[in-house]
Amino acid sequence: MNLTGKQKRFLRSEANGLNPIFQIGKNGLNLEMVKEFQDSLENKELMKVQLLQNTDWTATEAVEFIEENSDITVVQKIGRVIVLYKPSDEEKYQRYSSRLPKKNHL
Repeated sequence: MNLTGKQKRFLRSEANGLNPIFQIGKNGLNLEMVKEFQDSLENKELMKVQLLQNTDWTATEAVEFIEENSDITVVQKIGRVIVLYKPSDEEKYQRYSSRLPKKNHL
């Protein structure tokens, strides 16, 4: 999903108060973990993932792996914390996608 700069700013501001839900440790990142991210995002839409000090993965490698193997959008990467977004299909869970600024079409 391609987000505009305005939409990414909105999501970054909303993620500011969130704590990381998942942690990537010495076992690294795999497809099973990405599936768990997708399942969690179906209910949350926006979440943080933290890379622990003992992982061999860099944040950039983790971002590339997540984006290549899923339809999750990486909103932000700061240090060892990654902010992930995926709009929910269920209306009752659309906390952020329902308030996301609309794209301007010229």
